[in-house]
Amino acid sequence: MLSSPKRNPIVLIHGYSASGESFKVWEQRLEARGYDVSTIHICSYVTLTNEVTIKDIAEGFNRALSIDGGLAEDEEFDAIVHSTGMLVIRSWLTAYSNQRRNRLKHLIGLAPATFGSPLAHKGRSWLGAMFKGNKEFGPDFLEAGDLVLDGLELGSKFTWDLAHKDLLGSETFYGTHTDTPYAFTFCGTEPYSGIARFISDPGTDGTVRWASCALNTRKIVLDLTKQPQQGQRIDFDGSSNGGIAPTVLVKGLNHNTIMSNPSKELVDAVCEALQFSSENNIQDWYTKTSEKLTPKNITPWQQFVVRVVDERDDPIPDYHIQVFTEANGEFSAIENFGVDVHTYSSDKSLRCFYVKLDGILNPHNLQETMLQNLAIRVIASSGSQLIDYLGVNSSSGEWDAQMNISSLLRDCKVKLFWPFTTTLIELKLNREPRKEVAQFLQRLAKK
Repeated sequence: MLSSPKRNPIVLIHGYSASGESFKVWEQRLEARGYDVSTIHICSYVTLTNEVTIKDIAEGFNRALSIDGGLAEDEEFDAIVHSTGMLVIRSWLTAYSNQRRNRLKHLIGLAPATFGSPLAHKGRSWLGAMFKGNKEFGPDFLEAGDLVLDGLELGSKFTWDLAHKDLLGSETFYGTHTDTPYAFTFCGTEPYSGIARFISDPGTDGTVRWASCALNTRKIVLDLTKQPQQGQRIDFDGSSNGGIAPTVLVKGLNHNTIMSNPSKELVDAVCEALQFSSENNIQDWYTKTSEKLTPKNITPWQQFVVRVVDERDDPIPDYHIQVFTEANGEFSAIENFGVDVHTYSSDKSLRCFYVKLDGILNPHNLQETMLQNLAIRVIASSGSQLIDYLGVNSSSGEWDAQMNISSLLRDCKVKLFWPFTTTLIELKLNREPRKEVAQFLQRLAKK
C-alpha cells in the first residue's frame, strides 16, 4: 500500500449535464476509507446553457475554489474529475500555469473526456436537447450547452489547442516530480445496457473512448511541402509528460456506474493514487493496478486526430487520406483506418479516426507491429479551378500524393500505432494560386 504523510483537500468535478450529486457515492466511499468529509469539496457547474464555454467554467471553478470551497489562493489540493471535468481542470491549469500547477498535487480522471466524446455532436441536435437539455422553464429551456458540446466534439479545435498547451511542447504539466501533479486515468470497459446500448460504440464505456482518456499524447507532423531531397519531412512533438499517465481500463463498469457503483478494487486504486509520492514508481503502479482491474485479452484501439493545413497554417477542409501497405507490387489499404471517421463540424480540416488495432499489432506484444511497410496517400481539393494544392508528384487540379512512412512503424521515437492512446497528426500541403489569379496586363507596342 502506498503511503504519504499528508492528505490534501479533495475537489470533485462532475461531467456534462450532471451535478455535484453525481459524486455523492464517491464522497461516501472516501469517507469510509478515513477521509474527513469536511475536506472534500464537490464543485457543481453549469453546462446546459448555450453561451457558456469550458473556459468560462474553468474560471468559474477558480473563483469557487476560494469563495465556496474555502481554499486559500495558494493552498494545495487533489482533484477527482469525471468526464468533462477533465477538460475543466486542464483548462484551469493551463490558463495561469505557473500559479496553478504547483497547487494541484494529484489528478484522478474517472472516464475523462480528455479528447471529447462520440456523443457530443449528437447532443447538439434537437433530439439531444430533448433528452439531455435543460428541462427547467426559463430563458435556457431545452438548451443543450452548444459551446460546451462544441469543445467536446471529436476532433474539436478546443481539444486540439488544449493538447498543445499541456500535453505537448516544452512545458511539463503532469509528471513524477513535486512541482507537477501526478495524473491517473481510469475508464470502464462495458457498454450501456437497456435502450442506452444503442448509443454505445465499440471500444467505449458508452460515452468516452478507451483510447481517448490517457494523457500520454504524441504528435506527428508530415510535411508534404518538401521534396524528399529537401530534408526532414517527418517531425515529432512528443508528450512532455514522459510517457506517463496511460489509462487503466476497469472491468465491469461503464460511464455511469464508474460513478454510481464503483468497484472496491477501483476505489482502492484511486485511494492509492491519491497517496502517490515521488518515492513511488509510477510505471510499477500502473502495471500492478492494470493486472488487478483490466480484463484479459481486451481489444486494442487507437485514436488519431488529423489536421490538414497549408504552408500558411490555414485549414484545408476538403481532403481524403488513405493508409496502405505494399507487397509484391500489390497495394493493400489499412481498412480499419477509415471505418470510424468523424469530421469536426466547425472546422472540416480536423478529423478524428478511431482504429481497431487487431491485425495491425502483434497480439502477443502490443508494442510491436505486424506490418512490414506503410505509406500514406493524400488527395486534397480547393474546389476552385484557380487554386491548386501542390507538392510531390503534383499536377494541376486535385493534388494526389503518397509518402512512405514505414519509419513510423518501428524506427522512430514516436511510433504511428500505439494502443489506447490518442495521436495527433498534422499534414502540411502547399496552396498555390494559378497564374490567372494575379497577372500584369501586356502593354501594346507603340507604333
